[in-house]
Amino acid sequence: MAALLRASSRTVSKALGDQTRGYKVAVLGAAGGIGQPCGLLMKMNPLVTELSLYDIAGTPGVAADVSHVNTGAQVKGYAGDAELGAALKDADVVIIPAGVPRKPGMTRDDLFKINAGIVAGLTEACAAHCPKAMINMISNPVNSTVPIAAEILKKKGVYDPKKLFGVTTLDVVRAKTFYAEKNGLETAKVDVPVVGGHAGITILPLLSQATPAVAMTDDVIDALTKRTQDGGTEVVAAKAGKGSATLSMAYAGALFADACLRAKNGEANVVECTYVESTVTEAPFFATKVTLGKEGVEKIHGLGELSAYEQKGLDAMMPELKDSINKGVEFAKSM
Repeated sequence: MAALLRASSRTVSKALGDQTRGYKVAVLGAAGGIGQPCGLLMKMNPLVTELSLYDIAGTPGVAADVSHVNTGAQVKGYAGDAELGAALKDADVVIIPAGVPRKPGMTRDDLFKINAGIVAGLTEACAAHCPKAMINMISNPVNSTVPIAAEILKKKGVYDPKKLFGVTTLDVVRAKTFYAEKNGLETAKVDVPVVGGHAGITILPLLSQATPAVAMTDDVIDALTKRTQDGGTEVVAAKAGKGSATLSMAYAGALFADACLRAKNGEANVVECTYVESTVTEAPFFATKVTLGKEGVEKIHGLGELSAYEQKGLDAMMPELKDSINKGVEFAKSM
């Protein structure tokens, strides 16, 4: 592990030369199933010099544990509403996995009812204490929680659409893994864009644009698409009701946060799929490839040429995606 960290540091230094500086990253929900491994992974990131771990309870123990990892980031734990402001003060990147996990039989609509209020409160705190931070929203349902955060930030007069992201990286991670395994490819060298949203049929892997390209039958394309869409349900079922996708989500969250940090630090051509305010489709929020820069979104990429199967999937997702967005907006406006 130490060798891996040294290699990571050398990679960052080589890419960025003497520009490398450190950043404060806050994880909200840091004592949870996603927050704990995500905090550990961010402690291992050479661009992080201050790691702020916040939750309603249990965070001091998590912070003490993570602080023993021999990397440069200084770790502080915060618990309860009274310490939220200190946890967020001047953060550069805020990762929000806070909320309840999905359980067997629970729909993302059920999740909405519980998590919407949590997200709204945390976003208000971000507006007050780190209004210029890049906010990485993991709390589900992302299709709705990102619009909620946008409306809250607008109310507070600090909304910057370039700095609010729905983390859909897990969909990309799954698509890459499934595509590589099915076709006997090296996973690390595979790319599969995933567009749309972050729930069920709103998740659309663009397998026609996957690299390296492999000819696949319609049945295989359909199976890979549906497995990517149902990846979360697959994990919930495998854990027999005792958990959801926490480790893979933490990994994906850390990957996207790292991309934000590298872009902030001046690295060029940082491109990731993420759910942002967008005009690519008729949906006001949509995930496509995005080029990241020092101030957040630099360029939102289009969909490219879709196959007939993908166009059908895009058309099918729109009513559900727009309904989820509207639900988030209406919730925020009712507060």
